[in-house]
Amino acid sequence: MKSSTAYTSIRKRGLHLGLLPEMAAAVNPSTPITLDHDLDTFPEAGRRLTVARYAEYVDDLAARLWAAGVRSDDRVVIYKTANADHWMLAAAVSRIGAVVVNLSPALDARTVGVLLQRLERPALLTDGAKLDLLDGLPLQDLTRRVITSAGDRPGTVSLAGLAGAPRVRPVVRPIDEAAVITHTSGTTGIPKLVVHTPRTQGLRLVPQWRLLSLLRKKETVAIHVPFVHSRMVAAMSLALLKAHPVLLMREPDPAEVAGHFLEHRPVLIEALPNSLMEWEGLAEDPRMPFASVKVFSSTFDAIHPGTMSKLLGASARPGALFFQIYGQSEVGPAVGRAYFRRSAHKANGRCVGWAMPMGAARLRVVSRNGSPPSEKNPGFIEVAWDGLAKTYFGEQERYDTQRRGEWWRTGDVGYRTRFGCLHMLDREVDMIPGVRSSLEIEDVVLSRLDELTELVVVRGPDAEPVPVICTADDKPVDPGRWRAAAADFPQLADPVHIPQAELPRTATLKVQRLELARRFEQRLEERA
Repeated sequence: MKSSTAYTSIRKRGLHLGLLPEMAAAVNPSTPITLDHDLDTFPEAGRRLTVARYAEYVDDLAARLWAAGVRSDDRVVIYKTANADHWMLAAAVSRIGAVVVNLSPALDARTVGVLLQRLERPALLTDGAKLDLLDGLPLQDLTRRVITSAGDRPGTVSLAGLAGAPRVRPVVRPIDEAAVITHTSGTTGIPKLVVHTPRTQGLRLVPQWRLLSLLRKKETVAIHVPFVHSRMVAAMSLALLKAHPVLLMREPDPAEVAGHFLEHRPVLIEALPNSLMEWEGLAEDPRMPFASVKVFSSTFDAIHPGTMSKLLGASARPGALFFQIYGQSEVGPAVGRAYFRRSAHKANGRCVGWAMPMGAARLRVVSRNGSPPSEKNPGFIEVAWDGLAKTYFGEQERYDTQRRGEWWRTGDVGYRTRFGCLHMLDREVDMIPGVRSSLEIEDVVLSRLDELTELVVVRGPDAEPVPVICTADDKPVDPGRWRAAAADFPQLADPVHIPQAELPRTATLKVQRLELARRFEQRLEERA
């Protein structure tokens, strides 16, 4: 099968996660998949697979899940220790026609309990470490059955004990019915469960397929994305169907990352913005671990221009670019923009891009107060296309409050320039009186103070903008340097310096700004 044939099939029939490994193997069975860790479900597999072997493992796991009692239309929650086998298990669940529910291993027991209840007694696929964490929950009431992906526990069904189960024929879910459920980042509380269908997942590949088409040679694609995220579905699908060797990474440590990049020489790196910030120091590594990279890609959050500039400067490839996609779980890729080596450092970090070519999402900015949206009067950012998520599972009314006909209100505010570029200024819930854009302040000050590893502007107890700063090794920032760097923003309160480990984060490493602000308010109340 040609990759173009597989792509055409997905555009017409939707993306079925359970069929994807088999389709990729038909394109090229020898496409390599390299891991930076061992698989929990198949520890004997080692760290170097082929896509054909990968597809075989998925078929095997599908048979075991069927033998464990999972059937088509069942909802199966996968909540386990972070491991690349999560994606294999998700494909196996999908292969027998069940609905995959991916929960981040970073979620706490209370949150998992709430989501299990919302899902109306799903099957739970987990492991010993997570069962220990969930020990206080009434799992027998919250779930239909509990299956362990590795190891064995009383009262559970072990996949390991079902090795050799008879293979079953794949079941294809209807194109517009729920197929995969992921969750939002939870920056404002309990995450929402986002329902994706084969159609919506397939459509989301369209604009990104063109980006990968820029890579003529079949060089390695490095992916460092949470295995549970909806972005992982797209990243793996695109790379495997294009028959690119894949380096699938879990570990964020810069020293380990550098070793893998030096060995595999990726042409494209897909990673979280915060991971890329953490790897900035590798740009100074004399071994040049980024030398082979043609494309850096990030889709989760706006990234600071300084980070992009450092990474691009560390590439030895002519025409290297950083491609940023603005979107969210509910809408997929909405707009995009390429940054280049000579101009990235001068880029306006709030300009997140333009609408992508035909077949992708449409965009508009709607007034918040009756006056036309502009730089001084930002409006609500809305997106429309057939790639929008179907609903929030168990919260249809909540979904409907953000859906206006074909248009989805993202929760972000911004404006469009006369050239059509979307400027995203802030999340609506994070806006601070007297501050045009907290994100803009962070971009500017971070670019002026190399000693900062993180800067987050949050609303203080009296609605004042409080800059929370972190530094390498927690070294103090010189007050004079801070005043000079923040001189353009006199409304800022004095900076609050905390260890970076104390920043509350989501599963995709976004800072939970509301939680951070709440902690400051709580500290003041405790001192009063």
